[in-house]
Amino acid sequence: MVELDLVVKNGTVVTAADEFVADVGVYDGKVASIASDVSAGPDTQVVEAKGNYVFPGGIDVHVHFQLPFSGTVSADDFENGTKAAACGGVTTVLDFAIQTKGSSIMDAVEARRAEADPKVCIDYGLHAAITDWNAQTQAEIRQVIDYGIPTFKMFMIYKDEGWMADDGMLFSALEETAKLGGHIGVHAESVFVLDMLVERYAQEKEKWGAYAHTLSRPCYTEEEAVIRAIKWAEATGGQLYIVHMSTGEAAEAVHAAKERGVRVFAETCPQYLLLDDEVFKGENGHLYATCPQIKKPHDSERLWQGLFNGDVQIVATDTCTFTTEQKAAWNGDFRKIPFGMPGVETMVPLMYTEGVGKRGLAVNQLVTLTSTNPAKLFGMYPEKGTIAVGSDADLVVFDPKKKVTLRASDLQTNCDWSPFEGWKLVGYPSVTISRGRVVAKDGKFVGDVGHGRFLKRRPFGKL
Repeated sequence: MVELDLVVKNGTVVTAADEFVADVGVYDGKVASIASDVSAGPDTQVVEAKGNYVFPGGIDVHVHFQLPFSGTVSADDFENGTKAAACGGVTTVLDFAIQTKGSSIMDAVEARRAEADPKVCIDYGLHAAITDWNAQTQAEIRQVIDYGIPTFKMFMIYKDEGWMADDGMLFSALEETAKLGGHIGVHAESVFVLDMLVERYAQEKEKWGAYAHTLSRPCYTEEEAVIRAIKWAEATGGQLYIVHMSTGEAAEAVHAAKERGVRVFAETCPQYLLLDDEVFKGENGHLYATCPQIKKPHDSERLWQGLFNGDVQIVATDTCTFTTEQKAAWNGDFRKIPFGMPGVETMVPLMYTEGVGKRGLAVNQLVTLTSTNPAKLFGMYPEKGTIAVGSDADLVVFDPKKKVTLRASDLQTNCDWSPFEGWKLVGYPSVTISRGRVVAKDGKFVGDVGHGRFLKRRPFGKL
């Protein structure tokens, strides 16, 4: 018998399907045994979990670390961003390699890996963002998928930044990825109407302040773009993934499409579930600017409904951290606010408090939304997203009774403010384990820089 490296004792193991009290034994980064009494040798590290849940590590499939944007760079780099993830019970993140026009996708992937590989503290993968669709890009899709990146992103906005994909590009990319088992994630907003409205409200920017950000992006600008993207997925047979879905109308469109058999999936984020656009009317309303922006209470309710009924399959964060100093660049002009907020560190405990604690979300469903579904749809299951013999030992000991008042000053993130400042949580990660190594305890990072590895993910992900 080989001595185990680590044993998590007496916890309530929770997967998407099961909940039971057991010990979890770990050897060489993998789950080696799950039993009522797993023996620990003299050199085995023991983590006591009695009275706590043991979740599979959270998976945030939508983060932007050290992203150049709006004339600055997001404040959490790959090192601190992955440290923050670990402190919040997230053991895997997916970031983005954004193609530069005139260059190949693999150029962007290799450049992004050079930034991330020496720094990451937990495992990570990349999506390839397509901005320049041509014969070379089309021919490269197979290579990128074979490399381990089966998921792509296209922006239906950001034409001035050179990122926007027109309908023909999106249609062609859906066709090509359908053949090879990839999928296309879309940032869905109607660019021409949106840009027109932005300029309209800019004429009265002093009157409206940060609230002009929400006035210039009404719900129909997302709804229309989602419906259009769904139509192209339906016509091509491609698999579509709606990132950071923020409106009830878009959720209805996804529901109707799924009823017709369209291969469409959707994520939403805690900010869309827990906040509403009244935040833009406050003194620091500009801090909350994201793209798409926080919407109305009825949108939040419809998104919650989607989590319960399966219209929305994944919770992610769209983490893109900008400090108060960086956000101050707006200087009263809502068009100049760097879009983004911190989120990866607080996703799991917020969803536990607000979803499980207040709305009756089953703890298995929490695991499904934040770990299992992401692993399955993005080509990482069963190595990630569950607790089973042979799976990676990505484990979170979660204390359901721990009371925490969220303060930016207490968090690992480099952000000096939190959209959930002062929120009182019941339930918080106490220990985070990445591939068998303890990387965070009680909200503090205790792991090693560079421990994380790049994940080669598989195509044909599905739920």
